[in-house]
Amino acid sequence: MANEPGPDKSLWRWAITPPQSYVLYLVCLILVFVGSFYAGTLKPKHTPPAPQPAATAPRS
Repeated sequence: MANEPGPDKSLWRWAITPPQSYVLYLVCLILVFVGSFYAGTLKPKHTPPAPQPAATAPRS
């Protein structure tokens, strides 16, 4: 029982074997790309512009 790997070690060993590691790497790249693309499409919050002064007739 002492020699049995825990669930986290077996998952780590599974993830670092060559076929799974390539897929895991591609999934992480896609997640970073999608996250950065989503962040780039967000519109910044703008404060409303100050009200313009009322127009008056020109003085001559």
